[in-house]
Amino acid sequence: MLDNQYGLQPRAKGSVTLTSKLRGNVSVIDDLHQSGCLRLLFPRGDAALDAVLINTSGGVTGGDNIAVKARVGTGSEMTLTTQAAERAYRAQPGQIGQITTTLSVDAGGALNWLPQEILLFNGSNLHRELKVTLASNASALLVEPVVFGRAAMGETLTDIAFKDRVSVMRDGRPIYRDGVCFEGNAAAQLARPAIGQGMIAMANIIYTAPDAQTRLPAVRALMPSTGGASLLADDLLVGRIMAADSFLLRCALIPIIERLSGTAVPRTWRL
Repeated sequence: MLDNQYGLQPRAKGSVTLTSKLRGNVSVIDDLHQSGCLRLLFPRGDAALDAVLINTSGGVTGGDNIAVKARVGTGSEMTLTTQAAERAYRAQPGQIGQITTTLSVDAGGALNWLPQEILLFNGSNLHRELKVTLASNASALLVEPVVFGRAAMGETLTDIAFKDRVSVMRDGRPIYRDGVCFEGNAAAQLARPAIGQGMIAMANIIYTAPDAQTRLPAVRALMPSTGGASLLADDLLVGRIMAADSFLLRCALIPIIERLSGTAVPRTWRL
């Protein structure tokens, strides 16, 4: 915590580390560590290990540091989601909030990384990074929604800093890298035809698995007119969706998530 004699509020720090393993035909917890403002809950599931992240601080602001680490053990399955939409609040000048997620999937493992949307508020300053490492025959579905202000509240983001980085490695070589950066007047940037045409919600979808090529027609059929999907390799399908608000984004995302994961979305996602 920072000394309040300088007029700064205490900052939130939280971390979780989770590892799964296969016990018979069921994926179970192998190792678990949690500290600070971050906690995990484990709803009763079927064969896969389901985990729900909770940020007890209620959001992220400048100076906060959130770190999530998870490893899917050999042959096991894991779904990670969040209890609610994360919120990135106004930051004090010069302070940056950090969210770092590091995921790995061992041989034959399967991971669904399905956090609910992160909601950016005016004045927020957030750096987010997702790093994923996969074994040769592992699979992963990665979905990260972002919402630029609350449409129902008439919010306009005229002063934010948001940097988002995603990297995926398979067998030690990079197969996917992406970056998004908004600085200053995000509303004006999103209004540009080549960026968002005035839409304020978006999601990145990454599906990497041996059957990715066969999944493309179905995913394209489910895409709204403001989304698209492509194959970057036989085992790598990527998509992006823009929407006018978070509700419409979810309406578009849920059928795609269920088609690619082969199961219902986590309960916290349901409309």
